[in-house]
Amino acid sequence: MLTSRNPMGLLLRNLKQRAILCEEDQQAVLDLPVVIKALSANDYVIREGEDVDCCEVLVSGFAFRQLLTGDGQRQILAIHIPGDALDFQNLFLDVADHSVQMLTAGPVAFVPRAAIQRLFHKRSRFAQAVFINVLVDAAIFREWVLNLGRRDARSRMAHIICEFMLRCEMMQFNDPDNRDLPMTQEQLADATGLSAVHANRVLRDLASENLIQPHRGHISIPDWRKLRAIADFNERYLHLSQQTLSNDI
Repeated sequence: MLTSRNPMGLLLRNLKQRAILCEEDQQAVLDLPVVIKALSANDYVIREGEDVDCCEVLVSGFAFRQLLTGDGQRQILAIHIPGDALDFQNLFLDVADHSVQMLTAGPVAFVPRAAIQRLFHKRSRFAQAVFINVLVDAAIFREWVLNLGRRDARSRMAHIICEFMLRCEMMQFNDPDNRDLPMTQEQLADATGLSAVHANRVLRDLASENLIQPHRGHISIPDWRKLRAIADFNERYLHLSQQTLSNDI
């Protein structure tokens, strides 16, 4: 069973971190019908208000969820990494209540939601993994509300960086000494509720304290423990396996 050549392989790896799937369950995930679309940075995967007939899985690259206010101001709600199901909640909701947009170029797998629904009803372990995935999404949203509402600007930015790096480490996408951070300062500002000028100042402050070392779209973290202390970061809300947590970055 070669998952590396199957676009559903990353989703399977993600789901296996949430529930125990037997060989038949795993093969059923790999056999899901998919249409792969190559999207560019800033392309929309789905727009708020659109009717839903597919669930999407990020195969490569990065994406984010967002909502716009009536006057066009953007709030980024979540960052997605390869292997993420971008909208499992739309398995049973007919209209998208937010937009998903690409941070970077990358392929996205579009899976007919009817096919996932059949698997959901047929295989209880798969259904459990999907349910847990949605619950973890909700836990991440709660943490982001706390981050935006109660942490200062410095802690907010550090927290976003810690979460992104740990999730990428979990999926083994990053070199521990040189991690991709594919977000512009404007996007980081929209994720932390700051102005672009304020976000730039916070990033400079973190760099001047040698907590982060940004360089041409990459970032290194000289002192992970100190950065997570400043961020008030506790990964409990990510509900990672103990094996993942033992591999401290």
